[in-house]
Amino acid sequence: MSDKVIKFDRLKSLVDRYSILNNSINDPDVLLNSLLDSIKYLVKCDAAYLLKPSKDSKNFEFAICLDEFGEETKKLSLVKESVAGWVAEHNETAIINDVNSDARFNSKVQSKFPFEICNVIGFPLSAEGICFGVIMLVNKHDGQDFTEEDLALVDIFGHQASIAYKNAVNLKKSRDQLSLFKNAFETGKEYHPFIAKNPVIISLIENIKQASAINSSVLITGESGVGKELFAEQVHLLSNRKDKPLVRVSCASLNPTLLESELFGHVKGAYTDAVSDTKGRFETANGGTLFLDEIGELPLNLQAKLLRVLQEKKFERVGSSETICVDVRIIAATNRDLEQMIAEGSFRKDLYFRLNVLPIAVPPLRNRRDEITDLAMFFMNKSETHKGFKGFSNEAKRAMLNYMWPGNIRELENTVERACIFGTPPFIKVEDLRLSVDNPVVQKSAAEVLPSVENVLGEDRTLKAALNQFKKEYITKILNETGWNQTAAARILDIQRTYVSKLMVELGIKK
Repeated sequence: MSDKVIKFDRLKSLVDRYSILNNSINDPDVLLNSLLDSIKYLVKCDAAYLLKPSKDSKNFEFAICLDEFGEETKKLSLVKESVAGWVAEHNETAIINDVNSDARFNSKVQSKFPFEICNVIGFPLSAEGICFGVIMLVNKHDGQDFTEEDLALVDIFGHQASIAYKNAVNLKKSRDQLSLFKNAFETGKEYHPFIAKNPVIISLIENIKQASAINSSVLITGESGVGKELFAEQVHLLSNRKDKPLVRVSCASLNPTLLESELFGHVKGAYTDAVSDTKGRFETANGGTLFLDEIGELPLNLQAKLLRVLQEKKFERVGSSETICVDVRIIAATNRDLEQMIAEGSFRKDLYFRLNVLPIAVPPLRNRRDEITDLAMFFMNKSETHKGFKGFSNEAKRAMLNYMWPGNIRELENTVERACIFGTPPFIKVEDLRLSVDNPVVQKSAAEVLPSVENVLGEDRTLKAALNQFKKEYITKILNETGWNQTAAARILDIQRTYVSKLMVELGIKK
């Protein structure tokens, strides 16, 4: 670049734009917007775009668009066989002042734009030699050609901006990690750090915040290992009872007699080992929150006693006739289908409605894939056998993202812990994860699951008819896989079993 001279006034503008860029270091997305706006201003062109590879890496998507068409342009996608594709592949800058005479320009690209493309500059955004995006500058002002001075500005500013973006990303990661540990420290050892990135999870937390002022019962449902206890903690911590105790009881860990004593307490002599009066968990949680995990395992006689506490806030200790009054908010959790249990007579319908005032359905990890990498990194960093790992190899990340995680977050944590034991730094490799490739729940391809268009098309070609046909074929396929077990099918479909029955009737699905 020694032969490229930049005029003083443009050099001054460059320095000014560096200051704007540095002020955006706290947010990588804001920084990229500032970067693109600055380059467009410095080079003086009609349009500027930031392109990023699509999720399938087959095309480019418009991450940022600075032109007069805005959101309309953002809906477009570009094939790899284009100037942007060449820039990304070679990790080199391209300046083209007559696009029609350059083999790298794809005429199909022109057809997508509502204006004529005359000249372009393409610049790769890269970190450590890897291109993560392409800046495209389109049409110099007033029909002029891009100059060597323009190219020099893009080179200087773009390279520094790439470094700034990488630093901004690293800074954000560090702050997120610090916030995570800060949250763990502030909430105390009895609470778990809560990692939320998936929109559904964030929406659930927002719903919990909105309901923080009420003391109604909460029923948390979801598969085993999805983190129901962590949601119970958030319900408590976001409520007006956060300064009072959160008491936890597993309804599956004790036999019925001991469980009754655990919940309601007992008096001396109530049974052989009752050598003194003992408070139960309800009294301990007075003023606070009682979390009843695996509520589906609660025996019927205790269900009746729990219902009374919910209705009247009163109970008696085992072996006593003295009534005790308490103020406790109940959070219950289960991985069982309580509606099915009601139909079978093993769970009280009135108790179900008393508990299900604020329902929280936690989606399985396979439906929260955007959180898998963050969770894996968290488990790796907290592992006692960390060994100084820096992270996961790209193959290991892909394997984790493609795996269906039947054991959900608990399985992910155990997998990462095992990988830390058997792996060798600096990165955890795919073979260290020891995922079962023969597991029947490994993710299937779309071709194995979706019906063909030909199968969907019929005399009624409306969208509603097509969707109903798809639902029918898809639900039938899941039912076949589960041996027509509606409860198991409901878990896979992530809907209530009763809704499965309803859909079978509506769509005419028969075994």
